[in-house]
Amino acid sequence: MRTTRLAGALTAVLALALAATGCGNGSGGQPGGSAPAGAATGTAAAADRVEPLAAPASPRLPVTVPSADGRTVTVTSTERIVPLSGSLSEIVFTLGLGGRVVARDITATFEQAADLPVVTRAHDVSAESVLSLRPTLVLAESTTGPAEAVAQIRDAGVPVVVVKPAKGLADVGTRIDAVAAALGVPDSGTALGKRTQERIDAVRKGIPAREEKPRVAFLYVRGSAAVYLLGGAGSGASSLLEAAGAVDAGKESGLTKDFTPITSEALAKAAPDAILVMSKGLASVGGIDGLVKVPGVAETPAGADRRVVTVDDGVLLNYGPRTDQVLKSLVGQLYGAKK
Repeated sequence: MRTTRLAGALTAVLALALAATGCGNGSGGQPGGSAPAGAATGTAAAADRVEPLAAPASPRLPVTVPSADGRTVTVTSTERIVPLSGSLSEIVFTLGLGGRVVARDITATFEQAADLPVVTRAHDVSAESVLSLRPTLVLAESTTGPAEAVAQIRDAGVPVVVVKPAKGLADVGTRIDAVAAALGVPDSGTALGKRTQERIDAVRKGIPAREEKPRVAFLYVRGSAAVYLLGGAGSGASSLLEAAGAVDAGKESGLTKDFTPITSEALAKAAPDAILVMSKGLASVGGIDGLVKVPGVAETPAGADRRVVTVDDGVLLNYGPRTDQVLKSLVGQLYGAKK
């Protein structure tokens, strides 16, 4: 999972969890448990594929672009691209340049990228693995690390363009534009940004009007690693939940940080009507039956009603070209609409 699309604290937690469980991101297993009529049950999403632009442009190079690390980078070739996050990979493939990508990081699990060699281990970049593939461009997040590995790649003469992490829906177009500019296809970036925003707007128009918005708590759980966290204002999920017509229960209860350990007291204060959890996280605790055994969950309205909303790890917080699908899934599960 990325999404900085993911705060730095969550990235560290993910590294710990992945190391302990050996799990990557991507489409998770079907959650267990049942729910009463009308309650969200964490239904699996559609096939994990990206949809490239119908008429992608060819790169016009060289280009000189700003990098989020304060540098200015000149790109002369995009023949061998290495995106170091699932979110960046998704953008490159959707811009129509997936055939030029020669590697992926562990969080790029969509179908078109699945057979590429992995150059990260528990989210740490292996400079040796990257350089062995002779990349002509590396795309990184501000949170990509370790810093020494990124510096080693840059010192070898490979252009490294760093993109600011996504924190919400407002960052979708900005990130698409940044990647498209680095690839020399700014017009494709404009087209993709327009397509993505139109699809997001269409989903939002279909959200049922409600007098009282559902309160949703975002939980990050990895049972095998004993990681149980409640998302707050900085978790990255607030923007999605609010766009879906819901209230981020953790943020609303006063949690200003990204994540805090789950306690019965914190959950009681959040008082969620529904719980949002990643697919693999839900599977790691044994489905809904296991989730309600986490201390404090069963005592919440969501736990009592077994109302759980789940989205695949690889897309939930990407804030990329498939954000409309994530939002549509949330809306469908929260309100019982068809996906």
